Amino acid sequence: MAEKKNQNTEDQINIELSEEMAEGQYANLAMIAHSNSEFVIDFIRLMPGVPKAKVKSRIVITPEHAKRLLFALKENIAKYEDSFGEIKSVAEMPVFPLNFGGTMGEA
Repeated sequence: MAEKKNQNTEDQINIELSEEMAEGQYANLAMIAHSNSEFVIDFIRLMPGVPKAKVKSRIVITPEHAKRLLFALKENIAKYEDSFGEIKSVAEMPVFPLNFGGTMGEA
């Protein structure tokens, strides 16, 4: 029995999460590109009234990890919808007023 317990603890991964990373980054757009050996996912924050969107994080993964991510997202979306109801898909990007977040300056 003790062998089994030790084997389980050996299979565990110790993951460190810094305080800064734990805060996360808000992104409302993702762009994905790929080659034969990697997938590149850029998480972008697009704010209304701001002419330039900013990449907040870039993740580079192997095709095998991309497929695992796909399955993990499917599984977690199913669990989410079981708890909170169906996530509604929007056919087009949301339209924000040009003065979103404050008044517009004049020239």
